[in-house]
Amino acid sequence: MGSEKVSPLEVRGLTKVYPVFKLEEVSFRLEPGTITGFIGRNGAGKTTTINSILSFVRPDGGAVSFFGLNAAEHSREILERIGFVSAGMTYYTRKKLKKITEVVRTFYPGWDEQAYRARMSAFGLEEEKTPAELSNGMKIKYALALALSHGAELLILDEPTSGLDPVSREELVEVFLKLKDEGKTVFFSTHITSDLEKCADRILFLQRGKLRADDTLDGFRDAWRIAECAAEIPQALREAARGCCRVRDGYTVLVPKEGAEAFGAREASLEEIMIHLEKEADEA
Repeated sequence: MGSEKVSPLEVRGLTKVYPVFKLEEVSFRLEPGTITGFIGRNGAGKTTTINSILSFVRPDGGAVSFFGLNAAEHSREILERIGFVSAGMTYYTRKKLKKITEVVRTFYPGWDEQAYRARMSAFGLEEEKTPAELSNGMKIKYALALALSHGAELLILDEPTSGLDPVSREELVEVFLKLKDEGKTVFFSTHITSDLEKCADRILFLQRGKLRADDTLDGFRDAWRIAECAAEIPQALREAARGCCRVRDGYTVLVPKEGAEAFGAREASLEEIMIHLEKEADEA
Protein backbone atom coordinates (compact mmCIF):
# COMPACT_ATOMS: atom_id res chain seq x y z
CA MET A 1 0.00 0.00 0.00
CA GLY A 2 1.47 3.36 -1.05
CA SER A 3 2.30 6.01 1.49
CA GLU A 4 0.16 9.12 1.84
CA LYS A 5 1.47 12.19 0.04
CA VAL A 6 2.88 14.92 2.25
CA SER A 7 0.39 17.75 2.57
CA PRO A 8 1.58 21.20 1.48
CA LEU A 9 -0.39 22.60 4.43
CA GLU A 10 -1.86 20.86 7.45
CA VAL A 11 -3.69 22.75 10.19
CA ARG A 12 -4.67 21.07 13.46
CA GLY A 13 -6.89 22.64 16.10
CA LEU A 14 -6.10 26.24 15.17
CA THR A 15 -7.55 28.67 17.72
CA LYS A 16 -7.39 32.45 17.99
CA VAL A 17 -9.35 34.41 20.59
CA TYR A 18 -10.29 38.08 20.35
CA PRO A 19 -12.62 39.99 22.68
CA VAL A 20 -15.54 39.75 20.24
CA PHE A 21 -14.53 36.79 18.04
CA LYS A 22 -13.13 33.29 18.40
CA LEU A 23 -11.58 31.02 15.80
CA GLU A 24 -12.39 27.58 17.16
CA GLU A 25 -10.37 24.39 16.62
CA VAL A 26 -10.00 24.73 12.84
CA SER A 27 -8.40 21.65 11.26
CA PHE A 28 -7.82 20.70 7.62
CA ARG A 29 -5.16 19.47 5.20
CA LEU A 30 -4.52 20.34 1.57
CA GLU A 31 -3.84 17.80 -1.15
CA PRO A 32 -0.88 18.51 -3.46
CA GLY A 33 -1.72 19.92 -6.88
CA THR A 34 -5.28 20.94 -6.03
CA ILE A 35 -7.28 24.14 -5.61
CA THR A 36 -9.07 24.49 -2.27
CA GLY A 37 -11.70 27.18 -1.85
CA PHE A 38 -11.99 28.73 1.60
CA ILE A 39 -15.44 30.31 1.81
CA GLY A 40 -17.50 32.20 4.34
CA ARG A 41 -19.13 35.57 4.73
CA ASN A 42 -17.10 38.65 5.65
CA GLY A 43 -16.20 38.36 9.33
CA ALA A 44 -16.35 34.55 9.40
CA GLY A 45 -12.65 34.34 10.26
CA LYS A 46 -11.04 33.55 6.91
CA THR A 47 -8.38 36.26 7.14
CA THR A 48 -7.80 35.47 10.84
CA THR A 49 -7.18 31.85 9.85
CA ILE A 50 -4.71 32.81 7.12
CA ASN A 51 -2.93 35.34 9.35
CA SER A 52 -2.59 32.69 12.05
CA ILE A 53 -1.31 30.09 9.58
CA LEU A 54 1.33 32.53 8.31
CA SER A 55 2.22 33.76 11.83
CA PHE A 56 1.14 37.31 11.03
CA VAL A 57 -0.74 36.97 14.31
CA ARG A 58 0.09 34.58 17.13
CA PRO A 59 -2.53 31.81 17.41
CA ASP A 60 -3.72 30.81 20.88
CA GLY A 61 -3.68 27.11 20.10
CA GLY A 62 -3.15 24.49 17.46
CA ALA A 63 -0.35 23.43 15.15
CA VAL A 64 0.57 24.28 11.55
CA SER A 65 2.90 22.38 9.25
CA PHE A 66 3.96 23.01 5.66
CA PHE A 67 5.24 20.09 3.56
CA GLY A 68 5.47 18.07 6.78
CA LEU A 69 7.69 20.70 8.43
CA ASN A 70 6.78 22.46 11.65
CA ALA A 71 6.04 26.09 10.79
CA ALA A 72 7.85 27.52 13.80
CA GLU A 73 11.00 25.41 13.44
CA HIS A 74 11.49 25.65 9.66
CA SER A 75 10.20 29.13 8.84
CA ARG A 76 13.00 30.07 6.44
CA GLU A 77 12.76 26.89 4.37
CA ILE A 78 8.99 27.16 4.30
CA LEU A 79 9.03 30.78 3.12
CA GLU A 80 11.05 29.67 0.10
CA ARG A 81 8.30 27.24 -0.86
CA ILE A 82 5.12 29.28 -0.36
CA GLY A 83 3.72 32.47 -1.82
CA PHE A 84 1.12 34.75 -0.26
CA VAL A 85 -1.08 37.07 -2.31
CA SER A 86 -3.80 39.33 -0.93
CA ALA A 87 -6.11 41.87 -2.51
CA GLY A 88 -4.98 44.23 0.26
CA MET A 89 -1.28 43.99 -0.57
CA THR A 90 0.37 47.33 -1.25
CA TYR A 91 3.67 48.34 -2.86
CA TYR A 92 5.42 51.67 -3.20
CA THR A 93 2.92 53.12 -5.61
CA ARG A 94 5.39 55.39 -7.44
CA LYS A 95 8.31 52.94 -7.66
CA LYS A 96 8.75 51.14 -10.94
CA LEU A 97 8.09 47.41 -10.86
CA LYS A 98 11.70 46.66 -11.78
CA LYS A 99 12.88 48.48 -8.64
CA ILE A 100 10.41 46.60 -6.44
CA THR A 101 11.52 43.33 -8.00
CA GLU A 102 15.17 44.14 -7.31
CA VAL A 103 14.37 44.39 -3.60
CA VAL A 104 12.21 41.25 -3.49
CA ARG A 105 14.84 39.25 -5.38
CA THR A 106 17.39 39.75 -2.59
CA PHE A 107 15.25 37.81 -0.10
CA TYR A 108 15.24 34.58 -2.11
CA PRO A 109 18.45 32.67 -2.83
CA GLY A 110 16.52 30.41 -5.18
CA TRP A 111 15.20 33.24 -7.32
CA ASP A 112 14.73 32.17 -10.96
CA GLU A 113 15.16 35.18 -13.24
CA GLN A 114 14.09 33.25 -16.33
CA ALA A 115 10.87 32.18 -14.62
CA TYR A 116 10.25 35.77 -13.55
CA ARG A 117 10.67 37.07 -17.10
CA ALA A 118 8.36 34.37 -18.42
CA ARG A 119 5.64 35.18 -15.88
CA MET A 120 5.86 38.91 -16.51
CA SER A 121 5.49 38.30 -20.23
CA ALA A 122 2.64 35.82 -19.78
CA PHE A 123 0.76 38.24 -17.53
CA GLY A 124 1.35 41.20 -19.85
CA LEU A 125 3.27 43.17 -17.20
CA GLU A 126 5.74 45.93 -18.03
CA GLU A 127 8.59 46.60 -15.58
CA GLU A 128 8.67 50.30 -16.39
CA LYS A 129 5.22 50.80 -14.94
CA THR A 130 4.45 51.60 -11.30
CA PRO A 131 1.80 49.92 -9.11
CA ALA A 132 -0.22 53.14 -9.35
CA GLU A 133 -0.52 52.53 -13.10
CA LEU A 134 -1.80 48.96 -12.71
CA SER A 135 -5.39 47.79 -12.40
CA ASN A 136 -6.25 45.74 -9.31
CA GLY A 137 -6.18 42.58 -11.40
CA MET A 138 -2.72 43.36 -12.76
CA LYS A 139 -1.46 44.06 -9.23
CA ILE A 140 -2.54 40.55 -8.24
CA LYS A 141 -0.78 39.12 -11.31
CA TYR A 142 2.40 40.98 -10.37
CA ALA A 143 2.25 39.54 -6.85
CA LEU A 144 1.81 36.08 -8.38
CA ALA A 145 4.77 36.65 -10.72
CA LEU A 146 6.97 37.46 -7.72
CA ALA A 147 5.76 34.45 -5.73
CA LEU A 148 6.24 32.02 -8.61
CA SER A 149 9.71 33.35 -9.41
CA HIS A 150 11.17 31.97 -6.20
CA GLY A 151 9.67 28.55 -6.80
CA ALA A 152 6.58 28.72 -4.61
CA GLU A 153 4.84 25.34 -4.55
CA LEU A 154 1.91 26.49 -2.41
CA LEU A 155 0.02 29.72 -3.08
CA ILE A 156 -2.13 31.17 -0.30
CA LEU A 157 -4.52 33.73 -1.74
CA ASP A 158 -6.64 35.94 0.50
CA GLU A 159 -9.62 37.40 -1.39
CA PRO A 160 -7.54 37.86 -4.58
CA THR A 161 -10.56 38.55 -6.79
CA SER A 162 -12.32 40.93 -4.40
CA GLY A 163 -13.20 44.20 -6.09
CA LEU A 164 -12.34 42.99 -9.59
CA ASP A 165 -14.69 43.20 -12.55
CA PRO A 166 -16.06 39.90 -13.94
CA VAL A 167 -13.61 39.79 -16.85
CA SER A 168 -10.58 40.31 -14.60
CA ARG A 169 -11.88 37.66 -12.20
CA GLU A 170 -12.27 35.22 -15.09
CA GLU A 171 -8.69 35.89 -16.18
CA LEU A 172 -7.37 35.16 -12.69
CA VAL A 173 -9.40 31.94 -12.43
CA GLU A 174 -7.74 30.80 -15.66
CA VAL A 175 -4.34 31.64 -14.13
CA PHE A 176 -5.16 29.52 -11.07
CA LEU A 177 -6.17 26.57 -13.26
CA LYS A 178 -2.91 26.84 -15.21
CA LEU A 179 -0.97 26.84 -11.93
CA LYS A 180 -2.80 23.68 -10.92
CA ASP A 181 -1.81 22.13 -14.26
CA GLU A 182 1.80 22.90 -13.31
CA GLY A 183 1.38 20.96 -10.07
CA LYS A 184 1.04 23.98 -7.79
CA THR A 185 -1.30 23.86 -4.79
CA VAL A 186 -3.68 26.79 -4.41
CA PHE A 187 -5.50 27.81 -1.22
CA PHE A 188 -8.04 30.41 -2.26
CA SER A 189 -10.02 32.45 0.28
CA THR A 190 -13.06 34.25 -1.10
CA HIS A 191 -16.69 35.13 -0.58
CA ILE A 192 -17.26 35.18 -4.37
CA THR A 193 -18.35 31.58 -4.71
CA SER A 194 -18.98 31.70 -8.47
CA ASP A 195 -15.20 31.90 -9.01
CA LEU A 196 -14.69 28.71 -7.03
CA GLU A 197 -17.33 26.79 -8.98
CA LYS A 198 -15.10 27.24 -12.02
CA CYS A 199 -11.88 26.00 -10.49
CA ALA A 200 -12.02 24.49 -6.98
CA ASP A 201 -11.52 20.82 -6.21
CA ARG A 202 -12.39 21.14 -2.53
CA ILE A 203 -14.39 23.49 -0.31
CA LEU A 204 -13.79 24.58 3.27
CA PHE A 205 -16.77 26.50 4.68
CA LEU A 206 -16.03 28.67 7.70
CA GLN A 207 -18.98 30.03 9.65
CA ARG A 208 -18.57 32.27 12.71
CA GLY A 209 -15.11 30.95 13.45
CA LYS A 210 -16.01 27.27 13.08
CA LEU A 211 -15.28 25.00 10.13
CA ARG A 212 -18.76 24.01 9.02
CA ALA A 213 -17.78 21.83 6.05
CA ASP A 214 -14.71 20.20 4.49
CA ASP A 215 -15.64 18.35 1.31
CA THR A 216 -15.07 18.13 -2.42
CA LEU A 217 -16.87 20.83 -4.37
CA ASP A 218 -19.12 18.21 -5.97
CA GLY A 219 -19.74 16.47 -2.65
CA PHE A 220 -20.61 19.70 -0.87
CA ARG A 221 -23.05 20.76 -3.58
CA ASP A 222 -24.56 17.30 -3.92
CA ALA A 223 -25.53 17.20 -0.24
CA TRP A 224 -28.08 20.00 -0.71
CA ARG A 225 -31.09 20.92 -2.81
CA ILE A 226 -33.18 24.08 -3.30
CA ALA A 227 -36.97 24.01 -3.13
CA GLU A 228 -38.96 26.92 -4.52
CA CYS A 229 -42.44 28.05 -3.57
CA ALA A 230 -44.45 31.01 -4.79
CA ALA A 231 -46.56 31.56 -1.68
CA GLU A 232 -46.24 30.76 2.02
CA ILE A 233 -43.77 27.97 2.79
CA PRO A 234 -45.67 24.73 3.54
CA GLN A 235 -45.22 23.36 7.07
CA ALA A 236 -43.53 20.14 5.93
CA LEU A 237 -41.00 22.12 3.90
CA ARG A 238 -40.43 24.55 6.76
CA GLU A 239 -39.65 21.65 9.09
CA ALA A 240 -37.07 20.29 6.63
CA ALA A 241 -35.59 23.71 5.87
CA ARG A 242 -31.99 24.63 6.59
CA GLY A 243 -32.45 28.26 5.67
CA CYS A 244 -35.08 30.24 3.77
CA CYS A 245 -34.65 33.27 1.52
CA ARG A 246 -37.21 35.69 0.12
CA VAL A 247 -36.95 36.11 -3.66
CA ARG A 248 -38.94 38.05 -6.24
CA ASP A 249 -41.50 35.31 -6.86
CA GLY A 250 -41.72 33.77 -3.40
CA TYR A 251 -39.15 31.81 -1.41
CA THR A 252 -36.18 29.52 -1.88
CA VAL A 253 -35.56 26.89 0.79
CA LEU A 254 -32.41 24.85 1.35
CA VAL A 255 -33.05 21.20 2.24
CA PRO A 256 -30.80 18.14 2.57
CA LYS A 257 -30.67 15.97 -0.54
CA GLU A 258 -32.25 13.06 1.30
CA GLY A 259 -35.99 13.56 1.06
CA ALA A 260 -35.72 16.58 -1.25
CA GLU A 261 -37.66 14.88 -4.06
CA ALA A 262 -40.86 15.28 -2.06
CA PHE A 263 -40.55 19.03 -2.51
CA GLY A 264 -39.62 18.99 -6.20
CA ALA A 265 -36.25 20.46 -5.28
CA ARG A 266 -33.49 21.25 -7.76
CA GLU A 267 -29.68 21.31 -7.52
CA ALA A 268 -28.17 24.17 -5.51
CA SER A 269 -25.30 26.46 -6.42
CA LEU A 270 -22.43 27.02 -4.02
CA GLU A 271 -23.63 30.57 -3.41
CA GLU A 272 -27.17 29.43 -2.64
CA ILE A 273 -25.92 26.87 -0.13
CA MET A 274 -23.73 29.38 1.68
CA ILE A 275 -26.41 32.09 1.78
CA HIS A 276 -29.12 29.76 3.08
CA LEU A 277 -26.87 28.25 5.74
CA GLU A 278 -25.96 31.76 6.86
CA LYS A 279 -29.66 32.65 7.02
CA GLU A 280 -30.23 29.59 9.18
CA ALA A 281 -27.42 30.66 11.51
CA ASP A 282 -28.77 34.22 11.72
CA GLU A 283 -32.23 32.96 12.68
CA ALA A 284 -31.00 30.37 15.20
